[in-house]
Amino acid sequence: MKGDRVLNMLKRLDKIRFRGQKRDDFLDLAESPNGSDNECSDDILLRTKPSLKTQDTEELGDPAGSGALTMAAAFQDFQRSESDRLNEMKGHLEIALLEKHFLQEELRKLREETNVEKMKEELERERGKRLDLELRMNEVLKSRCVMERVRGTMCVVSFSKWLYDRVGVYIEDFRFVPEENTVEAEEPLSAKRLTENMRRLKRGARPVTNFMRNLSALSNWHSVYTSAISFIIYMNAAWHGWAIPMFLFLAILRLSLNYLIAKGWRIQWSIVPDITDPIEPSKDDLTVSEKFQLVLDVAQKAQNLFGKMADVLEKIKNLFMWVQPEITQKLYISLWVAFLSSCILPFKLVGFMIGLYAGIKFFIIDFLFKSCPKLRDKYDTPHIDWNNLPTDPQLKERTNATMSRRPVVARGSLATVPCGVNLDGDSARIHSTKKGAFHEIFNVSENERPLPVCENGWRCCLINRDRKMPTDYIRNGMLYVTENYLCFESSSSKSASSKKNKVIKLVDITDIQKYKVLSVLPGSGMGISIATPSTQKPLVFGAMIHRDEAFEAIFTQYMKIITTSRPPSGSPEL
Repeated sequence: MKGDRVLNMLKRLDKIRFRGQKRDDFLDLAESPNGSDNECSDDILLRTKPSLKTQDTEELGDPAGSGALTMAAAFQDFQRSESDRLNEMKGHLEIALLEKHFLQEELRKLREETNVEKMKEELERERGKRLDLELRMNEVLKSRCVMERVRGTMCVVSFSKWLYDRVGVYIEDFRFVPEENTVEAEEPLSAKRLTENMRRLKRGARPVTNFMRNLSALSNWHSVYTSAISFIIYMNAAWHGWAIPMFLFLAILRLSLNYLIAKGWRIQWSIVPDITDPIEPSKDDLTVSEKFQLVLDVAQKAQNLFGKMADVLEKIKNLFMWVQPEITQKLYISLWVAFLSSCILPFKLVGFMIGLYAGIKFFIIDFLFKSCPKLRDKYDTPHIDWNNLPTDPQLKERTNATMSRRPVVARGSLATVPCGVNLDGDSARIHSTKKGAFHEIFNVSENERPLPVCENGWRCCLINRDRKMPTDYIRNGMLYVTENYLCFESSSSKSASSKKNKVIKLVDITDIQKYKVLSVLPGSGMGISIATPSTQKPLVFGAMIHRDEAFEAIFTQYMKIITTSRPPSGSPEL
Protein backbone atom coordinates (compact mmCIF):
# COMPACT_ATOMS: atom_id res chain seq x y z
CA MET A 1 0.00 0.00 0.00
CA LYS A 2 2.72 2.38 0.97
CA GLY A 3 4.75 1.47 -2.05
CA ASP A 4 1.89 2.37 -4.31
CA ARG A 5 1.62 5.76 -2.65
CA VAL A 6 5.36 6.34 -3.11
CA LEU A 7 5.16 5.34 -6.77
CA ASN A 8 2.23 7.69 -7.34
CA MET A 9 4.11 10.52 -5.65
CA LEU A 10 7.20 9.88 -7.75
CA LYS A 11 5.12 9.89 -10.93
CA ARG A 12 3.53 13.16 -9.98
CA LEU A 13 6.89 14.73 -9.24
CA ASP A 14 8.20 13.38 -12.53
CA LYS A 15 5.26 15.03 -14.29
CA ILE A 16 6.05 18.34 -12.61
CA ARG A 17 9.73 18.05 -13.49
CA PHE A 18 9.52 16.92 -17.08
CA ARG A 19 6.28 18.76 -18.02
CA GLY A 20 4.27 15.83 -19.21
CA GLN A 21 7.06 13.25 -19.98
CA LYS A 22 5.87 9.96 -18.32
CA ARG A 23 8.17 7.26 -16.92
CA ASP A 24 6.70 3.89 -16.03
CA ASP A 25 9.59 2.51 -14.02
CA PHE A 26 11.83 3.91 -11.30
CA LEU A 27 14.48 1.21 -11.30
CA ASP A 28 17.45 3.55 -11.23
CA LEU A 29 16.80 5.37 -7.99
CA ALA A 30 20.46 6.29 -7.59
CA GLU A 31 20.01 9.06 -10.16
CA SER A 32 17.73 10.96 -7.83
CA PRO A 33 19.36 13.30 -5.37
CA ASN A 34 17.96 11.41 -2.37
CA GLY A 35 18.37 7.78 -3.56
CA SER A 36 19.75 6.44 -0.28
CA ASP A 37 16.59 7.30 1.48
CA ASN A 38 14.49 5.42 -1.04
CA GLU A 39 16.72 2.33 -0.77
CA CYS A 40 16.40 2.38 2.98
CA SER A 41 12.68 2.46 2.70
CA ASP A 42 12.73 -0.54 0.31
CA ASP A 43 14.94 -2.55 2.74
CA ILE A 44 12.50 -1.87 5.50
CA LEU A 45 9.69 -3.19 3.37
CA LEU A 46 11.65 -6.39 2.53
CA ARG A 47 12.52 -6.99 6.13
CA THR A 48 9.01 -6.61 7.39
CA LYS A 49 7.71 -9.32 5.11
CA PRO A 50 9.96 -12.19 6.46
CA SER A 51 9.19 -11.16 10.00
CA LEU A 52 5.54 -11.58 9.32
CA LYS A 53 6.18 -15.06 7.96
CA THR A 54 8.21 -16.13 11.00
CA GLN A 55 5.49 -14.82 13.27
CA ASP A 56 2.89 -16.91 11.53
CA THR A 57 5.03 -20.04 11.71
CA GLU A 58 5.74 -19.49 15.38
CA GLU A 59 2.07 -19.14 16.18
CA LEU A 60 1.36 -22.40 14.40
CA GLY A 61 4.27 -24.31 15.93
CA ASP A 62 3.78 -23.43 19.63
CA PRO A 63 0.19 -23.14 20.58
CA ALA A 64 0.90 -23.60 24.26
CA GLY A 65 2.85 -20.42 24.58
CA SER A 66 0.15 -18.37 22.92
CA GLY A 67 -0.05 -15.85 25.76
CA ALA A 68 3.63 -15.02 25.59
CA LEU A 69 3.45 -14.97 21.88
CA THR A 70 0.48 -12.67 22.02
CA MET A 71 2.34 -10.26 24.19
CA ALA A 72 5.36 -10.42 21.96
CA ALA A 73 3.21 -9.99 18.90
CA ALA A 74 1.54 -6.96 20.43
CA PHE A 75 4.91 -5.50 21.26
CA GLN A 76 6.14 -6.17 17.76
CA ASP A 77 3.02 -4.70 16.31
CA PHE A 78 3.57 -1.58 18.41
CA GLN A 79 7.19 -1.37 17.27
CA ARG A 80 6.13 -2.06 13.74
CA SER A 81 3.44 0.66 13.84
CA GLU A 82 5.92 3.16 15.23
CA SER A 83 8.44 2.32 12.57
CA ASP A 84 5.71 2.52 9.95
CA ARG A 85 4.77 5.95 11.17
CA LEU A 86 8.38 7.07 11.13
CA ASN A 87 8.83 5.69 7.66
CA GLU A 88 5.64 7.37 6.50
CA MET A 89 6.74 10.72 7.90
CA LYS A 90 10.15 10.22 6.35
CA GLY A 91 8.47 9.55 3.04
CA HIS A 92 6.39 12.69 3.30
CA LEU A 93 9.48 14.71 4.12
CA GLU A 94 11.33 13.29 1.15
CA ILE A 95 8.38 14.07 -1.10
CA ALA A 96 8.28 17.68 0.25
CA LEU A 97 12.01 18.06 -0.40
CA LEU A 98 11.58 16.71 -3.89
CA GLU A 99 8.70 19.06 -4.55
CA LYS A 100 10.70 22.03 -3.29
CA HIS A 101 13.63 21.05 -5.48
CA PHE A 102 11.49 20.59 -8.54
CA LEU A 103 9.65 23.86 -7.91
CA GLN A 104 12.91 25.76 -7.58
CA GLU A 105 14.02 24.28 -10.85
CA GLU A 106 10.74 25.26 -12.47
CA LEU A 107 11.02 28.80 -11.07
CA ARG A 108 14.55 29.16 -12.40
CA LYS A 109 13.51 27.95 -15.82
CA LEU A 110 10.51 30.28 -15.86
CA ARG A 111 12.74 33.23 -14.92
CA GLU A 112 15.14 32.35 -17.67
CA GLU A 113 12.35 31.96 -20.21
CA THR A 114 10.27 35.03 -19.34
CA ASN A 115 12.97 37.62 -18.56
CA VAL A 116 11.06 39.39 -15.74
CA GLU A 117 13.65 42.11 -15.35
CA LYS A 118 13.34 43.10 -18.97
CA MET A 119 9.61 43.11 -18.67
CA LYS A 120 9.87 45.35 -15.59
CA GLU A 121 12.09 47.75 -17.51
CA GLU A 122 9.70 47.76 -20.44
CA LEU A 123 6.84 48.31 -18.05
CA GLU A 124 8.63 51.29 -16.49
CA ARG A 125 9.32 52.71 -19.95
CA GLU A 126 5.69 52.30 -20.92
CA ARG A 127 4.65 53.94 -17.69
CA GLY A 128 6.92 56.90 -18.38
CA LYS A 129 5.53 57.17 -21.91
CA ARG A 130 2.01 57.16 -20.47
CA LEU A 131 2.88 59.98 -18.06
CA ASP A 132 4.40 61.98 -20.90
CA LEU A 133 1.27 61.45 -22.98
CA GLU A 134 -0.93 62.56 -20.07
CA LEU A 135 1.10 65.72 -19.62
CA ARG A 136 0.89 66.46 -23.32
CA MET A 137 -2.85 65.81 -23.33
CA ASN A 138 -3.33 68.17 -20.37
CA GLU A 139 -1.32 70.85 -22.13
CA VAL A 140 -3.35 70.36 -25.29
CA LEU A 141 -6.64 70.55 -23.33
CA LYS A 142 -5.48 73.68 -21.52
CA SER A 143 -4.46 75.29 -24.76
CA ARG A 144 -7.83 74.37 -26.26
CA CYS A 145 -9.65 75.88 -23.25
CA VAL A 146 -7.60 79.04 -23.59
CA MET A 147 -8.34 79.17 -27.28
CA GLU A 148 -12.03 78.63 -26.66
CA ARG A 149 -12.03 81.40 -24.07
CA VAL A 150 -10.20 83.68 -26.44
CA ARG A 151 -12.65 82.81 -29.17
CA GLY A 152 -15.56 83.43 -26.81
CA THR A 153 -14.07 86.74 -25.75
CA MET A 154 -13.53 87.69 -29.36
CA CYS A 155 -17.13 86.74 -30.14
CA VAL A 156 -18.39 88.82 -27.21
CA VAL A 157 -16.20 91.75 -28.23
CA SER A 158 -17.32 91.51 -31.83
CA PHE A 159 -20.97 91.21 -30.78
CA SER A 160 -20.69 94.15 -28.39
CA LYS A 161 -18.99 96.18 -31.12
CA TRP A 162 -21.76 95.28 -33.55
CA LEU A 163 -24.39 96.10 -30.95
CA TYR A 164 -22.70 99.40 -30.10
CA ASP A 165 -22.53 100.30 -33.78
CA ARG A 166 -26.25 99.61 -34.13
CA VAL A 167 -27.73 100.98 -30.89
CA GLY A 168 -24.77 102.72 -29.24
CA VAL A 169 -26.24 106.15 -29.88
CA TYR A 170 -29.35 105.26 -27.92
CA ILE A 171 -27.37 103.60 -25.12
CA GLU A 172 -25.29 106.74 -24.65
CA ASP A 173 -28.48 108.64 -23.87
CA PHE A 174 -29.08 106.42 -20.82
CA ARG A 175 -25.60 106.81 -19.36
CA PHE A 176 -25.73 108.08 -15.78
CA VAL A 177 -23.65 111.17 -15.24
CA PRO A 178 -23.12 112.50 -11.71
CA GLU A 179 -24.82 115.78 -11.16
CA GLU A 180 -22.45 118.69 -11.07
CA ASN A 181 -23.23 121.54 -8.72
CA THR A 182 -22.50 124.43 -10.98
CA VAL A 183 -22.82 127.87 -9.51
CA GLU A 184 -24.12 130.37 -11.98
CA ALA A 185 -22.41 133.70 -12.03
CA GLU A 186 -24.72 136.31 -10.57
CA GLU A 187 -24.99 139.60 -12.33
CA PRO A 188 -24.35 142.72 -10.29
CA LEU A 189 -27.30 144.89 -9.36
CA SER A 190 -28.21 147.19 -12.22
CA ALA A 191 -31.18 149.49 -12.54
CA LYS A 192 -31.21 149.00 -16.29
CA ARG A 193 -31.19 145.23 -15.96
CA LEU A 194 -33.94 145.29 -13.33
CA THR A 195 -36.17 147.47 -15.51
CA GLU A 196 -35.62 145.28 -18.55
CA ASN A 197 -36.44 142.10 -16.60
CA MET A 198 -39.67 143.60 -15.30
CA ARG A 199 -40.69 144.53 -18.81
CA ARG A 200 -39.88 141.03 -20.05
CA LEU A 201 -41.96 139.54 -17.25
CA LYS A 202 -44.86 141.79 -18.13
CA ARG A 203 -44.68 140.89 -21.81
CA GLY A 204 -44.38 137.17 -21.05
CA ALA A 205 -47.36 137.23 -18.69
CA ARG A 206 -49.55 139.20 -21.11
CA PRO A 207 -51.12 136.13 -22.83
CA VAL A 208 -51.97 134.65 -19.44
CA THR A 209 -53.43 137.91 -18.16
CA ASN A 210 -55.45 138.36 -21.34
CA PHE A 211 -56.82 134.84 -21.02
CA MET A 212 -57.79 135.44 -17.39
CA ARG A 213 -59.42 138.76 -18.34
CA ASN A 214 -61.48 137.05 -21.02
CA LEU A 215 -62.59 134.34 -18.59
CA SER A 216 -63.53 136.97 -16.02
CA ALA A 217 -65.47 138.92 -18.66
CA LEU A 218 -67.22 135.73 -19.75
CA SER A 219 -68.20 134.97 -16.14
CA ASN A 220 -69.30 138.58 -15.51
CA TRP A 221 -71.51 138.55 -18.62
CA HIS A 222 -69.61 141.48 -20.10
CA SER A 223 -71.06 140.50 -23.46
CA VAL A 224 -74.48 139.02 -22.83
CA TYR A 225 -74.74 137.26 -26.17
CA THR A 226 -71.26 135.74 -25.96
CA SER A 227 -71.77 134.57 -22.38
CA ALA A 228 -75.24 133.16 -23.17
CA ILE A 229 -73.99 131.25 -26.20
CA SER A 230 -70.99 129.95 -24.26
CA PHE A 231 -73.23 128.88 -21.38
CA ILE A 232 -75.62 126.99 -23.67
CA ILE A 233 -72.80 125.26 -25.57
CA TYR A 234 -70.96 124.29 -22.40
CA MET A 235 -74.03 122.95 -20.57
CA ASN A 236 -75.09 120.97 -23.64
CA ALA A 237 -71.57 119.46 -23.90
CA ALA A 238 -71.49 118.69 -20.16
CA TRP A 239 -74.97 117.12 -20.31
CA HIS A 240 -73.91 114.76 -23.12
CA GLY A 241 -70.46 114.08 -21.64
CA TRP A 242 -68.52 116.09 -24.24
CA ALA A 243 -66.94 118.64 -21.90
CA ILE A 244 -63.37 117.33 -22.20
CA PRO A 245 -63.52 116.93 -26.03
CA MET A 246 -64.87 120.48 -26.20
CA PHE A 247 -61.90 121.87 -24.24
CA LEU A 248 -59.49 119.89 -26.42
CA PHE A 249 -61.14 121.26 -29.56
CA LEU A 250 -60.87 124.80 -28.24
CA ALA A 251 -57.15 124.26 -27.55
CA ILE A 252 -56.66 123.00 -31.14
CA LEU A 253 -58.61 125.97 -32.48
CA ARG A 254 -56.46 128.38 -30.47
CA LEU A 255 -53.25 126.82 -31.77
CA SER A 256 -54.58 127.00 -35.32
CA LEU A 257 -55.35 130.71 -34.91
CA ASN A 258 -51.89 131.29 -33.47
CA TYR A 259 -50.37 129.53 -36.50
CA LEU A 260 -52.28 131.82 -38.88
CA ILE A 261 -51.25 134.87 -36.84
CA ALA A 262 -47.62 133.74 -37.00
CA LYS A 263 -47.95 133.47 -40.82
CA GLY A 264 -49.04 137.12 -41.05
CA TRP A 265 -52.80 136.92 -40.77
CA ARG A 266 -54.45 139.68 -38.82
CA ILE A 267 -56.88 137.90 -36.52
CA GLN A 268 -58.02 139.66 -33.39
CA TRP A 269 -60.84 138.24 -31.30
CA SER A 270 -61.42 139.07 -27.67
CA ILE A 271 -64.40 139.46 -25.46
CA VAL A 272 -62.92 142.57 -23.91
CA PRO A 273 -60.77 145.05 -25.83
CA ASP A 274 -57.04 144.71 -25.45
CA ILE A 275 -55.34 147.18 -23.17
CA THR A 276 -52.42 148.78 -24.95
CA ASP A 277 -49.40 149.72 -22.92
CA PRO A 278 -48.57 153.40 -22.76
CA ILE A 279 -45.69 154.51 -24.93
CA GLU A 280 -42.67 154.93 -22.75
CA PRO A 281 -40.41 157.88 -23.44
CA SER A 282 -36.89 157.29 -24.64
CA LYS A 283 -34.32 156.77 -21.94
CA ASP A 284 -32.08 159.40 -23.41
CA ASP A 285 -34.73 162.06 -22.82
CA LEU A 286 -35.14 161.21 -19.11
CA THR A 287 -33.49 163.28 -16.47
CA VAL A 288 -31.66 161.85 -13.49
CA SER A 289 -34.66 162.26 -11.18
CA GLU A 290 -36.97 160.60 -13.74
CA LYS A 291 -34.60 157.67 -14.09
CA PHE A 292 -34.45 157.35 -10.31
CA GLN A 293 -38.25 157.47 -10.14
CA LEU A 294 -38.44 154.79 -12.85
CA VAL A 295 -36.20 152.53 -10.81
CA LEU A 296 -38.35 153.13 -7.75
CA ASP A 297 -41.50 152.24 -9.70
CA VAL A 298 -39.95 149.03 -10.96
CA ALA A 299 -38.77 148.10 -7.45
CA GLN A 300 -42.24 148.86 -6.08
CA LYS A 301 -43.90 146.64 -8.69
CA ALA A 302 -41.44 143.84 -7.95
CA GLN A 303 -42.03 144.24 -4.24
CA ASN A 304 -45.82 144.09 -4.63
CA LEU A 305 -45.65 141.16 -7.03
CA PHE A 306 -43.37 139.14 -4.77
CA GLY A 307 -45.54 140.04 -1.77
CA LYS A 308 -48.69 138.73 -3.48
CA MET A 309 -46.95 135.55 -4.52
CA ALA A 310 -45.62 135.06 -0.98
CA ASP A 311 -49.09 135.62 0.49
CA VAL A 312 -50.59 132.97 -1.80
CA LEU A 313 -47.87 130.44 -1.03
CA GLU A 314 -48.02 131.05 2.73
CA LYS A 315 -51.81 130.70 2.78
CA ILE A 316 -51.59 127.41 0.91
CA LYS A 317 -48.93 126.20 3.34
CA ASN A 318 -50.97 127.22 6.39
CA LEU A 319 -54.08 125.60 4.89
CA PHE A 320 -52.37 122.21 4.69
CA MET A 321 -50.52 122.59 8.04
CA TRP A 322 -53.73 122.97 10.11
CA VAL A 323 -52.85 126.47 11.25
CA GLN A 324 -56.55 127.31 10.96
CA PRO A 325 -58.14 123.99 12.02
CA GLU A 326 -61.75 124.80 11.12
CA ILE A 327 -60.82 125.76 7.54
CA THR A 328 -58.52 122.78 7.02
CA GLN A 329 -61.23 120.54 8.46
CA LYS A 330 -63.59 121.60 5.66
CA LEU A 331 -60.95 120.74 3.06
CA TYR A 332 -60.30 117.42 4.80
CA ILE A 333 -63.99 116.46 4.77
CA SER A 334 -64.37 117.57 1.15
CA LEU A 335 -61.45 115.37 0.09
CA TRP A 336 -62.97 112.38 1.88
CA VAL A 337 -66.34 112.98 0.21
CA ALA A 338 -64.67 113.26 -3.20
CA PHE A 339 -62.62 110.10 -2.60
CA LEU A 340 -65.63 108.03 -1.51
CA SER A 341 -67.70 109.35 -4.39
CA SER A 342 -65.01 108.40 -6.88
CA CYS A 343 -64.87 104.90 -5.37
CA ILE A 344 -68.62 104.30 -5.23
CA LEU A 345 -70.11 106.25 -8.12
CA PRO A 346 -69.23 105.49 -11.76
CA PHE A 347 -66.70 107.77 -13.41
CA LYS A 348 -69.14 108.96 -16.03
CA LEU A 349 -71.62 110.10 -13.39
CA VAL A 350 -68.89 111.83 -11.37
CA GLY A 351 -67.66 113.68 -14.47
CA PHE A 352 -71.22 114.69 -15.31
CA MET A 353 -71.81 116.09 -11.82
CA ILE A 354 -68.51 117.96 -11.77
CA GLY A 355 -69.17 119.42 -15.24
CA LEU A 356 -72.64 120.67 -14.33
CA TYR A 357 -71.45 122.16 -11.05
CA ALA A 358 -68.51 123.92 -12.76
CA GLY A 359 -70.80 125.45 -15.42
CA ILE A 360 -73.36 126.68 -12.89
CA LYS A 361 -70.64 127.97 -10.57
CA PHE A 362 -68.77 129.80 -13.35
CA PHE A 363 -71.67 131.37 -15.22
CA ILE A 364 -74.30 131.94 -12.51
CA ILE A 365 -72.99 131.73 -8.92
CA ASP A 366 -69.81 133.75 -9.54
CA PHE A 367 -71.84 136.38 -11.43
CA LEU A 368 -74.20 136.75 -8.49
CA PHE A 369 -71.38 136.93 -5.92
CA LYS A 370 -69.44 139.52 -7.95
CA SER A 371 -72.53 141.59 -8.51
CA CYS A 372 -73.65 141.43 -4.87
CA PRO A 373 -70.65 141.86 -2.49
CA LYS A 374 -72.75 141.45 0.64
CA LEU A 375 -74.12 138.16 -0.63
CA ARG A 376 -70.58 137.05 -1.34
CA ASP A 377 -69.34 137.98 2.12
CA LYS A 378 -72.09 135.85 3.69
CA TYR A 379 -72.33 132.78 1.49
CA ASP A 380 -69.20 132.48 -0.63
CA THR A 381 -67.45 129.93 1.62
CA PRO A 382 -64.23 129.49 -0.42
CA HIS A 383 -63.77 133.27 -0.62
CA ILE A 384 -64.39 133.70 3.11
CA ASP A 385 -62.05 130.85 4.09
CA TRP A 386 -59.31 132.12 1.79
CA ASN A 387 -59.47 135.60 3.28
CA ASN A 388 -59.43 134.17 6.81
CA LEU A 389 -56.31 132.13 6.17
CA PRO A 390 -53.43 133.91 7.88
CA THR A 391 -50.03 134.54 6.36
CA ASP A 392 -46.79 134.14 8.26
CA PRO A 393 -46.49 137.88 9.11
CA GLN A 394 -50.05 137.84 10.46
CA LEU A 395 -49.27 134.81 12.62
CA LYS A 396 -46.18 136.60 13.92
CA GLU A 397 -48.22 139.67 14.79
CA ARG A 398 -50.74 137.55 16.69
CA THR A 399 -47.98 135.86 18.66
CA ASN A 400 -46.35 139.19 19.52
CA ALA A 401 -49.70 140.59 20.63
CA THR A 402 -50.24 137.58 22.88
CA MET A 403 -46.76 137.95 24.39
CA SER A 404 -47.24 141.65 24.98
CA ARG A 405 -50.35 140.98 27.08
CA ARG A 406 -48.38 138.80 29.54
CA PRO A 407 -47.36 140.45 32.84
CA VAL A 408 -43.69 141.28 33.08
CA VAL A 409 -41.88 139.97 36.15
CA ALA A 410 -39.48 142.45 37.70
CA ARG A 411 -35.90 141.41 38.22
CA GLY A 412 -36.04 142.26 41.90
CA SER A 413 -38.91 139.85 42.51
CA LEU A 414 -36.51 136.91 42.47
CA ALA A 415 -34.97 138.24 45.67
CA THR A 416 -38.18 137.42 47.55
CA VAL A 417 -38.01 133.72 46.74
CA PRO A 418 -37.98 131.76 49.99
CA CYS A 419 -35.14 129.48 50.90
CA GLY A 420 -35.25 125.95 49.61
CA VAL A 421 -37.13 126.85 46.41
CA ASN A 422 -35.34 125.79 43.22
CA LEU A 423 -35.06 128.01 40.15
CA ASP A 424 -35.02 126.96 36.49
CA GLY A 425 -31.75 128.14 34.98
CA ASP A 426 -33.16 128.51 31.43
CA SER A 427 -36.21 130.63 32.16
CA ALA A 428 -35.56 131.82 35.73
CA ARG A 429 -39.01 130.49 36.74
CA ILE A 430 -39.84 129.14 40.16
CA HIS A 431 -40.54 125.44 40.07
CA SER A 432 -43.73 124.07 41.57
CA THR A 433 -41.95 121.22 43.31
CA LYS A 434 -41.85 123.12 46.59
CA LYS A 435 -44.98 124.08 48.51
CA GLY A 436 -43.75 127.54 49.26
CA ALA A 437 -43.94 128.65 45.57
CA PHE A 438 -47.33 127.17 44.75
CA HIS A 439 -49.36 130.28 45.60
CA GLU A 440 -47.07 132.49 43.46
CA ILE A 441 -47.46 130.30 40.36
CA PHE A 442 -51.27 130.30 40.42
CA ASN A 443 -51.91 133.61 42.23
CA VAL A 444 -53.85 131.99 45.04
CA SER A 445 -53.69 132.46 48.77
CA GLU A 446 -50.78 131.06 50.71
CA ASN A 447 -53.08 128.63 52.50
CA GLU A 448 -53.80 126.75 49.27
CA ARG A 449 -51.64 123.67 49.01
CA PRO A 450 -51.97 120.60 46.78
CA LEU A 451 -53.72 117.69 48.43
CA PRO A 452 -51.46 114.85 49.59
CA VAL A 453 -52.74 112.60 46.82
CA CYS A 454 -51.45 115.05 44.17
CA GLU A 455 -48.51 116.64 45.91
CA ASN A 456 -46.30 116.02 42.85
CA GLY A 457 -49.14 116.63 40.39
CA TRP A 458 -50.64 114.54 37.60
CA ARG A 459 -49.00 114.92 34.22
CA CYS A 460 -51.60 115.58 31.50
CA CYS A 461 -52.46 117.81 28.55
CA LEU A 462 -55.15 120.49 28.58
CA ILE A 463 -57.40 120.55 25.48
CA ASN A 464 -59.18 123.89 25.27
CA ARG A 465 -61.65 123.53 22.42
CA ASP A 466 -62.65 127.18 22.59
CA ARG A 467 -59.25 128.28 21.27
CA LYS A 468 -58.41 128.39 17.58
CA MET A 469 -54.62 128.50 17.58
CA PRO A 470 -52.78 125.16 17.83
CA THR A 471 -50.47 126.57 20.48
CA ASP A 472 -53.44 127.42 22.70
CA TYR A 473 -55.55 124.40 21.75
CA ILE A 474 -53.34 121.79 23.44
CA ARG A 475 -50.96 122.43 26.36
CA ASN A 476 -48.84 119.98 28.27
CA GLY A 477 -48.38 120.39 32.00
CA MET A 478 -49.23 119.27 35.54
CA LEU A 479 -52.64 119.18 37.21
CA TYR A 480 -53.12 119.89 40.94
CA VAL A 481 -56.20 119.95 43.18
CA THR A 482 -56.38 121.99 46.37
CA GLU A 483 -59.16 122.54 48.87
CA ASN A 484 -60.87 125.15 46.69
CA TYR A 485 -59.17 125.15 43.27
CA LEU A 486 -58.22 122.94 40.36
CA CYS A 487 -54.86 124.24 39.09
CA PHE A 488 -53.11 123.42 35.81
CA GLU A 489 -49.49 124.50 35.27
CA SER A 490 -48.41 124.67 31.63
CA SER A 491 -44.94 123.35 30.90
CA SER A 492 -44.47 126.05 28.24
CA SER A 493 -45.02 128.96 30.61
CA LYS A 494 -41.82 130.99 30.94
CA SER A 495 -42.71 132.99 34.00
CA ALA A 496 -44.63 132.62 37.21
CA SER A 497 -48.35 133.45 37.14
CA SER A 498 -48.37 132.98 33.34
CA LYS A 499 -51.69 133.16 31.51
CA LYS A 500 -51.02 129.71 30.13
CA ASN A 501 -51.62 128.37 33.63
CA LYS A 502 -55.26 127.57 34.35
CA VAL A 503 -57.02 128.00 37.69
CA ILE A 504 -60.61 126.75 38.11
CA LYS A 505 -62.67 127.17 41.24
CA LEU A 506 -64.28 123.93 42.32
CA VAL A 507 -67.48 125.82 43.10
CA ASP A 508 -67.76 127.02 39.48
CA ILE A 509 -67.65 123.50 38.02
CA THR A 510 -71.03 122.55 36.52
CA ASP A 511 -70.16 119.11 35.17
CA ILE A 512 -67.33 116.66 35.71
CA GLN A 513 -67.05 113.26 34.10
CA LYS A 514 -64.62 110.76 32.69
CA TYR A 515 -63.81 111.41 29.05
CA LYS A 516 -62.37 109.41 26.16
CA VAL A 517 -60.41 111.67 23.82
CA LEU A 518 -59.98 109.15 20.97
CA SER A 519 -63.00 106.93 20.53
CA VAL A 520 -61.12 104.52 18.23
CA LEU A 521 -58.80 103.40 21.04
CA PRO A 522 -59.87 100.55 23.36
CA GLY A 523 -60.66 101.12 27.02
CA SER A 524 -62.56 103.83 28.87
CA GLY A 525 -60.13 106.60 27.99
CA MET A 526 -57.55 108.65 29.88
CA GLY A 527 -59.22 112.04 30.20
CA ILE A 528 -61.43 114.11 32.49
CA SER A 529 -63.99 116.57 31.11
CA ILE A 530 -64.80 119.64 33.24
CA ALA A 531 -67.46 122.21 32.28
CA THR A 532 -67.60 125.74 33.68
CA PRO A 533 -69.82 128.74 32.91
CA SER A 534 -66.86 130.64 31.45
CA THR A 535 -66.20 128.08 28.68
CA GLN A 536 -68.48 127.24 25.78
CA LYS A 537 -67.08 123.73 25.49
CA PRO A 538 -65.86 121.63 28.42
CA LEU A 539 -62.16 121.61 29.19
CA VAL A 540 -60.54 118.22 28.71
CA PHE A 541 -57.52 117.04 30.71
CA GLY A 542 -56.29 114.12 28.61
CA ALA A 543 -53.41 111.64 28.49
CA MET A 544 -53.54 111.06 32.28
CA ILE A 545 -51.97 107.80 33.38
CA HIS A 546 -53.64 107.96 36.81
CA ARG A 547 -56.98 109.18 35.47
CA ASP A 548 -59.19 107.23 37.90
CA GLU A 549 -57.20 108.36 40.94
CA ALA A 550 -57.35 111.99 39.83
CA PHE A 551 -61.07 111.76 39.07
CA GLU A 552 -61.84 110.34 42.52
CA ALA A 553 -59.76 113.03 44.28
CA ILE A 554 -61.30 115.88 42.27
CA PHE A 555 -64.84 114.58 42.64
CA THR A 556 -64.47 113.95 46.38
CA GLN A 557 -63.09 117.45 47.02
CA TYR A 558 -65.77 118.91 44.76
CA MET A 559 -68.52 117.19 46.74
CA LYS A 560 -67.10 118.56 49.97
CA ILE A 561 -67.18 122.09 48.60
CA ILE A 562 -70.68 121.63 47.20
CA THR A 563 -72.11 120.32 50.47
CA THR A 564 -70.74 123.32 52.41
CA SER A 565 -71.50 126.08 49.88
CA ARG A 566 -74.75 125.10 48.05
CA PRO A 567 -77.45 122.46 48.10
CA PRO A 568 -76.61 118.98 46.87
CA SER A 569 -79.05 119.34 43.97
CA GLY A 570 -76.43 121.27 42.02
CA SER A 571 -74.02 118.36 41.91
CA PRO A 572 -72.59 117.56 38.50
CA GLU A 573 -73.57 114.67 36.33
CA LEU A 574 -71.42 111.58 36.27
